[in-house]
Amino acid sequence: MGVYEELQARGLIAQVTDEPEIRELVNNGKAVFYIGFDPTADSLHVGHFMALCLMKRLQMAGNKPIALIGGGTGMVGDPSGRSDMRQMMTPETIQHNCDCFKKQMSRFIDFSDGKALMVNNADWLMDLNYIELLRDVGACFSVNRMLTAECYKQRMEKGLSFLEFNYMIMQSYDFYELFQKYGCNMQFGGDDQWSNMLGGTELIRRKLGKDAYAMTITLLLNSEGKKMGKTQSGAVWLDENKTSPFEFYQYWRNVDDADVLKCIRMLTFLPLEEIEKMDSWEGSQLNKAKEILAYELTALVHGEEKATKAQEAARALFSGKADTENMPTLELTEADFEDGAIALNEVMLKAGLVKSKGEARRLIQQGGVSVDDVKVTDPVATLKAEDFKDGQVIIKKGKKVFHKVKLA
Repeated sequence: MGVYEELQARGLIAQVTDEPEIRELVNNGKAVFYIGFDPTADSLHVGHFMALCLMKRLQMAGNKPIALIGGGTGMVGDPSGRSDMRQMMTPETIQHNCDCFKKQMSRFIDFSDGKALMVNNADWLMDLNYIELLRDVGACFSVNRMLTAECYKQRMEKGLSFLEFNYMIMQSYDFYELFQKYGCNMQFGGDDQWSNMLGGTELIRRKLGKDAYAMTITLLLNSEGKKMGKTQSGAVWLDENKTSPFEFYQYWRNVDDADVLKCIRMLTFLPLEEIEKMDSWEGSQLNKAKEILAYELTALVHGEEKATKAQEAARALFSGKADTENMPTLELTEADFEDGAIALNEVMLKAGLVKSKGEARRLIQQGGVSVDDVKVTDPVATLKAEDFKDGQVIIKKGKKVFHKVKLA
C-alpha cells in the first residue's frame, strides 16, 4: 500500500485537484509540498495536529515538507470559518509566535540536511509593490469567482473588509512564490482552505503555464460535527506550559466512544491492520482504545517519558489512588488568601478549570465539583489553609478533570 492509499484508508483525504498526478507524486517521494500556519498564538494547538501528522507521514515516505509560517498573512488574518475579523498583531508578536512554532514542529518534522524547510511569507509579502501586484497578480483573479468561495460567502452578510478580501490573493501568491523558489508542486491544508488553494494552482498555471496540485485534509470533527480540540477552559495546546502533558493525555482519554477509533485511525501511526482489529471493540474495550489513543498522541507531542507519567497518574486517579505527582498543579501563596480564605470559584479560575467565576459557581451549584472527593454545592464555598492536608487539595470537575492546588 502506497502512502496515498494509506491516507485514503485513514480517512484523511477530503478533496484533491488531480488524483492520478498527486498519487504518483506522493507514492514516489516526488512531492515538495507546503502547509501554512498563521502565527495567531505562541503555540500550536490540536487544530494543527492533523497537519503536522500528515507532514510527518509524507516525509517518512520520502517527500519534502515546507512549513510556511504566515508572518505576512498574519498581518491580515484569514476570514475562513470566522464570523469576525481577527485581532491585528505587532511584528514583534508575530516573530515570537513563529519562533515558538518551529520548536514545536521539530518534534514532528526532520529539518536537518534540507529534508524539510521552514520559511516565512513575510520575506516576500512585506516587500511587495502594490501597483506591481495589481498588474501582475490582480489581473489573474475574477472577483465574481472569488465571491462564490465559501469563506467569503459566510462573511458577506456581516461584512467582509477589503483587507480580508485580499487573503486569497496573498495565499495564492505564497504558492506561486514557493513553486518558483523551492520547486513546491503541491499544497495541503484544511478542507476550509479549498478555495484559497485553488487560487494558487490557477495563478501558477496562468503566470507560468505549469501544473501544481492541491489536496485538503479532512477536518477533525467529533460525532456531533464540532471541531475537536476545545475544552471548557479553551484550546488544547501543544505547549506543555499552556496545556500540561497530563491535561493533554486526559483530553484524548476522555473522547466520546463514537470518536475514539476515528481518532486512532486519523492521528496515530499505529498500523492499519492493528487498528482494524479494534473496529469490533465495544464496552470496556473502548476504554482501552482511549488509553492507547491518549498515550500515542501524548508521546508524539511530549515524548514517551511524559506520556508514561501522564498515563500512570490518570490510572491512579481513576482507581482512587492518591498518586498526584504528574497532575496539573496550581500553587497558591499567602497573598492569595484574604482573611485566611480564598473563594473556591476563584481557585478554579486560577487553575484554568473554568473561564469565569460565574461558570464555576454554576458548576458548583449543579454538583459538578468536589474537593478531596467531597462534593461541594455551596456557590460561595471557600478554601482555608487548614483544608490543605499535606499542603495540597485535589479539585475534581465533573467525573474526569482533576487539578492539584498546593500551598507555597
